[in-house]
Amino acid sequence: MQREDLPPVGGYVLAGGKSSRMGSDKALLELAGKTLALHATTKLRRVCAEVSILGNDPALERFAPLVRDLHPGCGPIGGIEASFRHSRHEWNLYMPVDMPFFPSVLLSSFIAFSGVLSKIRGTRVALFTVFGTPQPLFCLLHRDVAPFVYEAVERGQYKVFPVLENAGEELAERQRLPLHQVFFNLPWGEESSVSVYPGPGNDDLERWEMLTEAQQAAKHLWFANLNTPEEFVEAERHVDALDT
Repeated sequence: MQREDLPPVGGYVLAGGKSSRMGSDKALLELAGKTLALHATTKLRRVCAEVSILGNDPALERFAPLVRDLHPGCGPIGGIEASFRHSRHEWNLYMPVDMPFFPSVLLSSFIAFSGVLSKIRGTRVALFTVFGTPQPLFCLLHRDVAPFVYEAVERGQYKVFPVLENAGEELAERQRLPLHQVFFNLPWGEESSVSVYPGPGNDDLERWEMLTEAQQAAKHLWFANLNTPEEFVEAERHVDALDT
């Protein structure tokens, strides 16, 4: 169901991985009494007009509508392909199912900021590079990127970042704009910081709309993917930083 009171952005949880290092389906593992799938869909429902899960496991349908791969075995690029075929929105936000600590309030800011950049700078791809490593599975993509994804799947090119990079380069050339405007890459490192606190007259804000001290203390986990049992144990030590 689409919500008219939220930004016209499609929200997609990437949950089609094999979870081989974890030993069981990560999406259904519980952290603080809730599955990772529920944590992810809860976050996206706060900031996106429509939320779906990209994957093939029927057990995930109880959390959100399931969008199945059109070409199974292609990895995340196959899920992104399916999302573009499914989405009615100009922009789509993608979030891995195993990244439960990224604050919802920053998701909201990410969408708002990218929307402004889209209008004034021609942005078509927005993502983070964390400690020098691009994070292509946590991104905002404009529907202009869809043909590049379709072509990549057809050619058997399944690595997401090169596909998005190529899309950015070609769309920048078409729009006669600098690449950094069309392919918006936000660097994140040890010195990065944000402050999101309610101002006067905002007493009616929900808890997730404020960045808490616990979230600030767990900043090292914001972009962390829970891939192994050891990483999951570490995550359980920081459940006070969850906003879901």
